[in-house]
Amino acid sequence: MLSIYLSPAIIAPWQQNHRQTETVAKMSRKKAILCFTNNPETQVVGALIKQGEVKAREDAVSGKKLMWVDRPTATTDAQRKAISEFPEKMTNRCRAVLRNIICLSDSEEDDPSDLLVWWVRVTKPKRAEWLLAIKYLQKLQHPLVFKVTEFALLEESFEANIRDYTRLIDAYSEANLLKQAEVTFDTMKRRGFQCDSVVLTVLIHMYSKAGCLDRAKEAFDEIRLQNLPLDKRACGAMIMAYIRAGKAELGESLLREMESLEIFPGKEIYKALLRSYSRDGDSGGAQRVFDAIQFAGIVPDIRLCALLLNSYCVSGQIDKANLVLKNLKKIGLKPNDVCISVLLNAYEKENDLHKALAFLAELENDGIKVGPQPMATLVAWFSRLGVLKEVQHMLQEIGNSQVLCTS
Repeated sequence: MLSIYLSPAIIAPWQQNHRQTETVAKMSRKKAILCFTNNPETQVVGALIKQGEVKAREDAVSGKKLMWVDRPTATTDAQRKAISEFPEKMTNRCRAVLRNIICLSDSEEDDPSDLLVWWVRVTKPKRAEWLLAIKYLQKLQHPLVFKVTEFALLEESFEANIRDYTRLIDAYSEANLLKQAEVTFDTMKRRGFQCDSVVLTVLIHMYSKAGCLDRAKEAFDEIRLQNLPLDKRACGAMIMAYIRAGKAELGESLLREMESLEIFPGKEIYKALLRSYSRDGDSGGAQRVFDAIQFAGIVPDIRLCALLLNSYCVSGQIDKANLVLKNLKKIGLKPNDVCISVLLNAYEKENDLHKALAFLAELENDGIKVGPQPMATLVAWFSRLGVLKEVQHMLQEIGNSQVLCTS
């Protein structure tokens, strides 16, 4: 049978009301976990009832320690659902703390620190249980997940390492919480953790997204200063920082440096750099990046080819754009609606209706149907010219007369 000891300092206020005392005793039997120890150096963790909510409080009592872990009742469907979906293998320690956290109001203003102090002293959780609790809160996208993680990093039982700090900094970055990420990074350094290329890469990515090119450059230069090995993630993040800052040429310069070290970024980095040149109409830069893509062993798809074609059209080099189109056919790719629309827009800028009609006829011969996007471009152009009816017969043969008429 479990013995229960309550500090006089805790019981005194309750004895003024006999019913309240009975309520506490009833809750202690049915809805709480009570335990005690004879360690004279410890403190008592009692409980106070206030508006139906159990709160923890410490009182120094020599020779005894009482701990009360409340099991609150879920008040919303979302809370009940979250609690009901606990994994079967989740330990009772995790269930205890998660149940309490989930049943707090869904607000970032809540502070779970007292609850977590209580939980640590009662159950003495292991690192695996900390990680399981944090992972479950992340799955729920609970607003208190950051505060719980911050608390865990300072707990000895969590056995924090540099990767734990890296993950929290990255999570803050994804949530666009730049200031909190910087505070976490400073805390990590104060605790004696030496930042490595992984942490610095996360910082580069974070500052890149925030548009802080100088800070991203500082983090990248720190990798060089510490003689840490450059990898495609760090270089790719820095290239993206240059692209977002409108300095694609610096990104390309870093790309060349990477190639000299036989480091090749992912396809998305090449695509972002190619898109930047394409949008600006820098056909020379776009062609260089397109060649680099093939040098890296990446087979260009129709989207990459469309970006190269667009760079030539924007810069007014329609002949070279047509050459790109012919090369597409040679490697077995068919121009998509984007390619067709881009070329038609280029012909419209040149006011060259004859070549536009010849281009459409060529598509028909190749068995390529004009989709809604290029068709809308045609309709707008022909309407402005006042020749919509004259070309309707040709468009009917292409198979888009219905689109034309309804437009």
